[in-house]
Amino acid sequence: MSLLSLKKFKFSDDISRVIDNCKSVTVPTSREELVSMTLYPPGANSFDVRYDVNGKFVKEATVVRCKNGVAVNYMEDYMRRRDPDCTIVADDMPTDKPRFIDQFKEPFTSLRQDTFDWLINQELTIVPFLAGGTFGGYHSILISPKNATFFACGLAGLQYFINIDEFEGVFEPKLAVFLAPPFRHTYFDGKQIIVHNRTPNIYEMFSYNLYPGPSAKKGVYGFLLDVGEREGWVTAHASAVKITTPYENEIILMHEGASGGGKSEMGENIHREIDRKILYAQHLETKEKFYINIEEECQLGPIADDMVLCHPSIQNDSGKLVIRDAEDGWFLRLDHVKEYGTEPLREKIFTQPSEPLVFLNIQAVPTATCLVWEHTIDSDGKPCPNPRVILPRRMVPDIISDPIEVDVRSFGIRTPPCTKERPSYGILGMLHVLPPALAWLWRLVAPRGHNNPSIIETKGITSEGIGSYGPFLTGKSVNHANLLLKQILNSLNTRYVLIPNQHIGCYKVGFMPQWLMREYLARRGSANFKPSCLSPARLPLLGYGLESLKIDGQYINKAFLRPEMQPEVGLSGYDDGAKQLSDFCKSELSKYNVPELEPLGKEIIECCMNEAPLEEYVKLIQVKY
Repeated sequence: MSLLSLKKFKFSDDISRVIDNCKSVTVPTSREELVSMTLYPPGANSFDVRYDVNGKFVKEATVVRCKNGVAVNYMEDYMRRRDPDCTIVADDMPTDKPRFIDQFKEPFTSLRQDTFDWLINQELTIVPFLAGGTFGGYHSILISPKNATFFACGLAGLQYFINIDEFEGVFEPKLAVFLAPPFRHTYFDGKQIIVHNRTPNIYEMFSYNLYPGPSAKKGVYGFLLDVGEREGWVTAHASAVKITTPYENEIILMHEGASGGGKSEMGENIHREIDRKILYAQHLETKEKFYINIEEECQLGPIADDMVLCHPSIQNDSGKLVIRDAEDGWFLRLDHVKEYGTEPLREKIFTQPSEPLVFLNIQAVPTATCLVWEHTIDSDGKPCPNPRVILPRRMVPDIISDPIEVDVRSFGIRTPPCTKERPSYGILGMLHVLPPALAWLWRLVAPRGHNNPSIIETKGITSEGIGSYGPFLTGKSVNHANLLLKQILNSLNTRYVLIPNQHIGCYKVGFMPQWLMREYLARRGSANFKPSCLSPARLPLLGYGLESLKIDGQYINKAFLRPEMQPEVGLSGYDDGAKQLSDFCKSELSKYNVPELEPLGKEIIECCMNEAPLEEYVKLIQVKY
């Protein structure tokens, strides 16, 4: 790092002490430089990331140089996906998260100092970036040991990397991420832990593990949520895409949901069979298949993959929510790509990228091409369910970067099979239309859903927390409940739908419901329906179901719109599943029924608690269709 570059930073006293006393500091000025630094010595084709843990060197990961990038594999199955309970808060500001002093029976000050002392004894890499993007983004830095530069390279691919030599003015970090992997073993019994320490001048994040999901991605998300909570806006947990029909009709769809809820998939092309037919459902027992033919699909203009900035400075008076991407790169899960040809467009990008990519949990051979359908094998002999690639936005064809108005907000939920014998909450039809009050309610309960591949295993239906970003939130959930309600009231011309994935009743459907509904809504031109097209779902929490669904001249069987019509489910199976879903919602919503909640929010929650009919929700927030 040149003296000129050093002068551009304005560090806190603690950071200055680390930088001034460490063994060495490197501030890469390009992503290419970061890629070259991921292996040691320079020119090596593989590298083991090891740390001294109480006198014994522990191997955390291997990094392999491939033709198309670098591939990282962790030694432990546990480190190959995000622990949803990894966030700990060290400060005294309002929070719903566990506090460090309560969890570990001592203040964080001692471990914080130990972390700085450990960093002082390392060769360090500093990565400056803008959290939230170039549109009013927040000055941020990562400080990591040099032998974990793969982590720094991944963060630089996800966030808006800054070449400090070209930066004009003073770079004063408002967020600092400190990477110190050995403390996972010496202090946290092997667990993934991210300690958030909010101070008046800087937001400190201490990452005690090498999987980038909880810190380089979701940790930065937590920082943006904290800023939004204080300033009165939200970063949504969502993807977004512009859909253009063959007749040049356009619609902007924003898809929200918990991890595994189909956000990344909303930006994918429909997966087809070899003969180009679309298999949209298969009976789990009889293996009967249902197909549809769509000769010409809609064109997709990707906007965002996982984090959507809803900043007040980009809103207008259209009555619709205005958004833009909060990231500069996407952390794409590849568990569905099990063979060549599953997703040809992206497979081509991954296999022959214009610049090196970072792959995680994918098998790799030095100097060979990393193939994204060859997933790392876990200790149980099964492929890791969370293979990933970090894809910079600039490599995504037809990407949209300017602020854009949202026509439809969908919410995705992973649903299990449902039958009379084994009832479950897999009772959602292919598309449900929600009045705004119910749309808000679903963003409070935010089901994590069935068989989630992104996180370590959880059983049954659980909640991802407020806005489906609860695990990353360091503040108060009720404050975000109010912000989300305000957001809906300020964008009454945006419509809301609910879409399942994985199963509808006794049928396996994968992500077909959202791909087909994307085609359907775009061809319709909106989610405004005549009353004759809708009828109330049997469970009021599911809003309205469709009377019929026709795409490109072909009707979808009504059993996929109303699962209670499936003989294997029937009214008894549906009602048992409805009770499970209703009980879950009541349990989750009770957390928000506190004095700080807006009065309108209390009324909506009371509707759920009292099992009110759908009409009561409609009356609470009325919109003109």
